[in-house]
Amino acid sequence: MNEKAILVTGAARRLGSAIAREMHATGANIMVHYHHAAAAAEELVAELNALRPSSAACLQADLREIETLPRLVANTVDRFGRLDALVNNASSFFATPLGSIDQAAWDDLVGSNLKAPLFLTQAAAPHLRVARGAVVNITDIHAERPLARYPLYCAAKAGLLGLTRALAIELAPLVRVNAVAPGPILWPDGGVFDSAARASIVAHTLLERPGCPQDVAGAVRYLLEDASYVTGQVINVDGGRTAHL
Repeated sequence: MNEKAILVTGAARRLGSAIAREMHATGANIMVHYHHAAAAAEELVAELNALRPSSAACLQADLREIETLPRLVANTVDRFGRLDALVNNASSFFATPLGSIDQAAWDDLVGSNLKAPLFLTQAAAPHLRVARGAVVNITDIHAERPLARYPLYCAAKAGLLGLTRALAIELAPLVRVNAVAPGPILWPDGGVFDSAARASIVAHTLLERPGCPQDVAGAVRYLLEDASYVTGQVINVDGGRTAHL
């Protein structure tokens, strides 16, 4: 991946920052996309540039505003001279029990988890074809095994999983498209799951422990760096939770 350019959405914090660090360690240049977390994004860019000068930059965008997405791609290419990979990581997550779903929830959850990856990949596709590059979408194990009280989020992630396979067909043979589906890696912000719920989830994994962001980042690295004959696939990084859900 030396000197190749990767755009990672939602890269300022949590899984996104782990993916950015992991791919930067391969020698790649990283464009850190963020929405609200400007300070965290700038801190991450400074950290990466301290390791390798001029190897990272950041851009702000609300990915739900699809008219901004071609600019995000263009600015990445202007900065690094190319675009070799796209990691669609940015995501909204909140409960929407049936009866409470409204247009705002639809626009937020479907916009961030499905609409944005589609239109951003579409904007990036010409550059990815030139580079014979790759796309990795961060889905969720609940795309295939829905989580109670989160029907809209699960449906959006299910759409992203289907989109992954569809785009693998559309962009073949020049661009590979795959997905990584995390299980219990990082708990959502805001104390959504209490200690009892967390213990129950962990107990239901075959490995009986939560994972860490580096587990997801390592799977992304495999798909971008080593998996030259893999496309249209999803890797569940879930400690075996989906084996008996």
